Amino acid sequence: MFGNSFTSPTKKSIMTHTTHSKFSRLLQVSLGVSALALSLAAGAQSYVHGPDPTTAALETTGPYAVSNTKIAAPSGYGGGTVYYPTTNTEGAFAVVSVTPGFTEKQSAINWLGPLLASHGFVVVTIDTKTALDAPSSRAKQMIAALKQVSGLSANSTSPFAGRVDGTRQAVMGHSMGGGGSLDAARDNPTLKASIPMAPWETVKNYSTMTVPTLIVSCESDTIAPVASHANKFYDSFTPTLNKALLEMKGVGHSCTNSTTSAALKAVIGKYSISWLKRFADNDNRYSDFLCGASHQADVSGSLISTYKENCPY
Repeated sequence: MFGNSFTSPTKKSIMTHTTHSKFSRLLQVSLGVSALALSLAAGAQSYVHGPDPTTAALETTGPYAVSNTKIAAPSGYGGGTVYYPTTNTEGAFAVVSVTPGFTEKQSAINWLGPLLASHGFVVVTIDTKTALDAPSSRAKQMIAALKQVSGLSANSTSPFAGRVDGTRQAVMGHSMGGGGSLDAARDNPTLKASIPMAPWETVKNYSTMTVPTLIVSCESDTIAPVASHANKFYDSFTPTLNKALLEMKGVGHSCTNSTTSAALKAVIGKYSISWLKRFADNDNRYSDFLCGASHQADVSGSLISTYKENCPY
């Protein structure tokens, strides 16, 4: 009886069914690819340390108590001091090297060590092998410092044992140390962030840069004039790079150093912390301080002469 009710399909109905089947399979593949892309995007891990940020909190010492220790036997660089949060209950922290400029010692930039560490980073401020080392040499030395500090953290006898996530590394530096930060980021694309400060370097083209980079420059700099250094570096970056340029108003080459004013330290510290949090920690809570209303309030103030960016991040 079931056989008597069967009707042979026409050629048109077979073709229609085949077309629908192909479309269905293509749709399933497309949806699968889209789901995979969304899954990968969602899978980018965020390392959240500390309370929700505020402008006031970012302009001063952070929530973590900090200790420091000297590197007893520096390997590949002149010397180093490690600043680290005393807590390790939240997991390991990103590690940042900070390098001084031509003829400078750690003391020129060491204000950043305890400040950044108090906001949830392990920081090594370094001395270079000689005070006259070129940016390219400083780049290698800051990478060597990151490597050594990451390795020391894996040793249970280290005072900062277990504090460092060696997969999340960043570089900062002043003057030739800033040029070294550019070189290190260009040559080490696994770095998570770079912050060159009043950078000086004879190389001007960083079009291959893929590491998110914030340049901090000083408007009245006569040693590394912004027109021939900071602006040149920034303009050489590709349009797709996560990038920004913060120029401090009416100040000279040392505007980012330990001798600068408390007001400038508050702004430079806030942007440095926010940049490192956003890109070394992948913490989106800090985007507002780089692109949003909080950032716009800074730009309209009296301390910043120029700000360039390619928001949103």
